[in-house]
Amino acid sequence: MRKKRVLLLSEGFGSGHTQAAYALAVGLRQLDHNIQTKVIELGSFLNPILGPLIISAYRKTVSKQPKVVGMMYRSNYKKSLNRFAQLALHRMFYTHTAQVITQLKPDLIVCTHPVPNAVVSRIKRLGLDLKICTIITDYDAHGSWVNKEVNKYLVSTSLVKKKLTDRGVAADRVEVTGIPVHPNFWTTYDKEEIRKQFQLRALPTVLIMGGGWGLIEDHLLEYMTKWRETVQLIFCVGNNEKVRDKMLAHPLFQHDNIRVLGFTKEISKLMDAADVLVTKPGGMTCTEGMSKGIPMLFYEPIPGQEEENCEYFIQNGFGEMLDSTAVVEKWFNLIQEPYTSGQYRSQLLTKRNQQYDPKNCPNAVLRLMQ
Repeated sequence: MRKKRVLLLSEGFGSGHTQAAYALAVGLRQLDHNIQTKVIELGSFLNPILGPLIISAYRKTVSKQPKVVGMMYRSNYKKSLNRFAQLALHRMFYTHTAQVITQLKPDLIVCTHPVPNAVVSRIKRLGLDLKICTIITDYDAHGSWVNKEVNKYLVSTSLVKKKLTDRGVAADRVEVTGIPVHPNFWTTYDKEEIRKQFQLRALPTVLIMGGGWGLIEDHLLEYMTKWRETVQLIFCVGNNEKVRDKMLAHPLFQHDNIRVLGFTKEISKLMDAADVLVTKPGGMTCTEGMSKGIPMLFYEPIPGQEEENCEYFIQNGFGEMLDSTAVVEKWFNLIQEPYTSGQYRSQLLTKRNQQYDPKNCPNAVLRLMQ
């Protein structure tokens, strides 16, 4: 008996889209061993030279001119991709994408980024028989996601569903499932075991995630290190080796209670070891934090979807904006009171259970397969 095949298509504009695709792929295989998955970043896969160059240019724009990114996001907020953009994507991707689909013969195509969503929708419009599921990986719904050929949208919240239905998407084509996270985030790891694994001390711990998009303003970083005698700091900078080397060479970060890590697949465990998460409000990272019930402090949201993500999590009590040293003081003092800190995390886990089940999204995809 042939296994059911799921083709997951993403793009590398920010790590969250592809991360969601891989998380869903692993979750599907864990829930149903008769599922076969393949994840492809469409642009880099089909254009291995041009694709990474475009993504690199986008990253530079985000880091150096975030207001431009925000302006572009807002200017076309309520619009689907225009005919020129659709035609350009068609010419760049149509033939090769259609060939990949024909070769792989997927039973379902899942898109976690608007570009492959538009490309595959057009292929379906032109006659190829496809079943398309689109997962919106933020807590907002930009118009570029909307295509009438999509069979089912899986979204983070009822507000995102309403934004889609306001743009003409039928309500029965939109299901609120939450954003998928890797099965590592479905469970809670033993704190003592994690401390042994990473050689961490039994101290209040703050996890600071910067990744390849840069870290928070230097003055807040410097201010956090002033607490290093009583608070353990774990900096995760992802693949940004330049930032890691710079931090390791700086006297402020040369302390037994400070760890500077590069890329790691153990974020789920580090979240269980930590008492507070400091992060940019990307949809995936915030959902992972929520799944762990860890309070979050958000810094420098990119104008557009990250601002919407930030607003959602703050309004729902999962985090706070990190915009001053006073916020650092408040939380770094709070986590040094074990009873108060434990109570707060317990409340967040209760809220999570009311609003989010990490298995909802993969189970919804499995139902589509049936």
